[in-house]
Amino acid sequence: MKTYHGSCHCGAIRYRADIDPAAGTVKCNCSICTKMRFWAAVVAPAAFRLLQGGDALREYRFHTRRDAHHFCGHCGINVYTSGDAPGSGPFVAVTIASLDDMPVDDMLAAPVRYIDGRNDNWRTPPAEIRHL
Repeated sequence: MKTYHGSCHCGAIRYRADIDPAAGTVKCNCSICTKMRFWAAVVAPAAFRLLQGGDALREYRFHTRRDAHHFCGHCGINVYTSGDAPGSGPFVAVTIASLDDMPVDDMLAAPVRYIDGRNDNWRTPPAEIRHL
């Protein structure tokens, strides 16, 4: 477990998160995750701390409106998603791309679990993952 720092592109939003890259990351094929090329490290809410920019955060929800996609209202960068997943409970999914100090080697070594969100199938990866 290491503490990493992240931010949006313009720096209005800053956070830190305790992440274990060896625990893996996720990529989802639902419509919004596909368009964002969402790649995230999922942590417990207590492992995520917003340091600044709460007033700049905007939220987008769709479909079941269960998950909140948080992005900067100034530069538009998605920094994290939060929600309450059936079976696993509350979570924060920190976007790997918004981490400022995670070495590329740590990113590449982190296992990736693919989620078939497009079909609400959270346990089996989608048949096609090359585009994710």
